[in-house]
Amino acid sequence: MTRSKTDSDPTNRPTIGWRERVSLPELGIQRITAKTDTGAFSSSIHAFDIEPEQRDGETWVSFSVLPSRRDPDQVIHCEARVSDQRRVKSSDGSVSQRFFIRTSMIIGEQTLNVEISLADRGAMGYRMLLGRTAIRGNFIVDPAASYLTTKGKNISHNGAAK
Repeated sequence: MTRSKTDSDPTNRPTIGWRERVSLPELGIQRITAKTDTGAFSSSIHAFDIEPEQRDGETWVSFSVLPSRRDPDQVIHCEARVSDQRRVKSSDGSVSQRFFIRTSMIIGEQTLNVEISLADRGAMGYRMLLGRTAIRGNFIVDPAASYLTTKGKNISHNGAAK
């Protein structure tokens, strides 16, 4: 594995808290709160009405997202090319087959290309989970802090913090 300068020098990495507001602009999600979970391998988002289809020999998926648990009427309809389908073991020990997509994610000043699984997180407190493959080499996690990347900032319509 090739290490970048930020991998070997953690002082160059921004710090994030145990929860952060992120944007997924390619999916039309301006703001969603993600719980940082260094124990989870992959990131996931609460998705429902998941419908796969074939387009030009590739699998695509349409799905709906509720970015806020406080506003159940704010449903965002998304679509993305499927990057993979894998079996995932949840924190409760259950195993399910999930679709994975790749999309851009803005967190603080950084835009990352991340892989996210589409999962039923309806019973969970947070609609999105930020796993260690998205965190590794990009951030330091302070488990005692929250919203470090957006403190004193508003997220604009294009998702960037301002």
